Amino acid sequence: MARAIDALRHGWPIAMEGGPVLLPVETAIASEARAGRMLLSATRAATLKLANQREAGDPRNPVLIRGAEPFDLAGALPVADPALDLSSPLKGPFEAVPLDWTDAARTALDLARLAGILPAFLVDPEHAGESEPVSTQDLAAWSDPANLRIVTRARLPIAAGEDGTIVAFRAPDDMREHVALILGRQTGDRVPLVRLHSECLTGDVFGSLKCDCGPQLDGALSAIAAEASQGGWGSVLYMRQEGRGIGLVNKLRAYRLQDQGFDTVDANTRLGLPDEARDFPTAARMLDLLGARTVRLLTNNPAKVAALESAGVRVEERVAHSLPDNRHNTRYLATKRDRHGHLLP
Repeated sequence: MARAIDALRHGWPIAMEGGPVLLPVETAIASEARAGRMLLSATRAATLKLANQREAGDPRNPVLIRGAEPFDLAGALPVADPALDLSSPLKGPFEAVPLDWTDAARTALDLARLAGILPAFLVDPEHAGESEPVSTQDLAAWSDPANLRIVTRARLPIAAGEDGTIVAFRAPDDMREHVALILGRQTGDRVPLVRLHSECLTGDVFGSLKCDCGPQLDGALSAIAAEASQGGWGSVLYMRQEGRGIGLVNKLRAYRLQDQGFDTVDANTRLGLPDEARDFPTAARMLDLLGARTVRLLTNNPAKVAALESAGVRVEERVAHSLPDNRHNTRYLATKRDRHGHLLP
């Protein structure tokens, strides 16, 4: 899996067990590559008005298309990238064709998301070069949260509380290293106050006003520090899953689409990416390794409570975590409320 993700980032093809050779459209370096078919996500196919064709099947499935002429990389990129829709509005005609290797196709689209690239591939292209073999079983094994281990911990005084401890977690083949910041003395007598926080470079580091991630992180640390001052304890799990799991570059692509008028859900849909791809089983594994099997969860999102409980963590209480909006993120917060079910004003 690590080699397959690396191959996609470098623009090399992958050979799917039970499926064809696939070349990533966004990063491919085989400039002479040509193919009669392309693999897309169903949501991107819907934008191209293909998802209602009978051959497209279940809208959750990947979609295989062909055009009047073979695809080369220059012609395939505008099909894959919605940022080019305005500059390349005329595409096709395309036809959705039967796909009999659905599991392999789903694995390929998941790999694209993990690699942070657009989920689009040339299928069995000519002149693609040597390919990296991969199977659906590889993805299942790589994603198993049991692989995660605590690798080190250290004292970390922070502005919110000087008694902080940071704990680092790592899985053998995953370059993402998650951390937990613990405040207070861990004890079985008190249920910890916990915040699951997905990495947000733009909000956490640069103070972006387009989201509420930075204020949520600061507010969570303050709330947990207050809990620690009363003899309790808590933790922020800082998860390396930027953009709800789609990666930094794709999140910035979604920002560009938002500037064109799409909300966060529709922007992800036009990219062909899921709107929710966060890894809650990994968060549950982190809590288990910390000895926190029951928590008070700092969130406005009932779906996060349900996801964590389904992964084996008992949520004793949902603690509200609402912060003021600003003129840049009002629509973003409304989308959270109206389309994701967050409990916000």
